[in-house]
Amino acid sequence: MRLFCGLTLPADVRDALGDWQRQSLRCAARVIEPRNLHLTLAFLGQRPGEDVGPVADALAAATRSLSEPIRLSPLRYRETQSVAMLVLADEEERAGRLAHGLHELLERIGVYKPEARPWLPHVTVLRFGSPPRLRPPLPDLAPFSPSGAAVYHSVLARGGARYEVLESVSLSEMQLGG
Repeated sequence: MRLFCGLTLPADVRDALGDWQRQSLRCAARVIEPRNLHLTLAFLGQRPGEDVGPVADALAAATRSLSEPIRLSPLRYRETQSVAMLVLADEEERAGRLAHGLHELLERIGVYKPEARPWLPHVTVLRFGSPPRLRPPLPDLAPFSPSGAAVYHSVLARGGARYEVLESVSLSEMQLGG
């Protein structure tokens, strides 16, 4: 199974990003469907199915360290050689601390090797063979909090990957600090 951990976006945020994609990202690139939009915390790659439980436990433990809600907002649009992303401002680096804590827990159980580059809070919005060099306006999106965190299975399919939530953890504000 191709596994990764990510932050889930509230439906209204996914819908707003979908509208922005349709209006601002017109090109030959493959648009990521709004239902697949998320923030990757840790990509684990190919893992046996029995790793899902321990990974979900690590994700739940990492989220319990949050004492205040994660607050994200659009910062800039960025293209790499193969993807375009909406980079997000991470208020007080709460999402970054969550990612770092999760990386340590996953490394400890032997399912993750940290990447050399620092974690960047972003939502991948396009995939392409060569950068389209777009300069879209940022989406009109108020600061938001992720609705949860999840262990995802990335199912490769013709026309792009489909992401299935295997295990999830709520990040409701009522649970934080309690």
